[in-house]
Amino acid sequence: MPQITYVLADGSRRTFEVLAGANVMRTALEHDVPGIVAECGGACACATCHVWVEPEFLAKLPLTNEIEDEMLESTASERRRESRLSCQLSLGPGLEALVVRIPPEQVP
Repeated sequence: MPQITYVLADGSRRTFEVLAGANVMRTALEHDVPGIVAECGGACACATCHVWVEPEFLAKLPLTNEIEDEMLESTASERRRESRLSCQLSLGPGLEALVVRIPPEQVP
């Protein structure tokens, strides 16, 4: 079964088994993962679900679209090459695991 692992700002990890196609932000909210605020509820209209994807998973994910890229310009924590909005990430076909790091701040 696919898994999503969230590395919290303090370094602790929370791993959940999920169904194929699970959304990273929604899974975090369902399991009360601290640090995923998701003010817009997944509409890609804020940056409060910002995560850093572990580099080995980047090539397995779709590229950011123009809207997500624009929203990533307003993250509270540093935007990095591996920055993504978790509302835009799902465990698609062939992706059995994903590890994301939650930045220390989501709201400026």
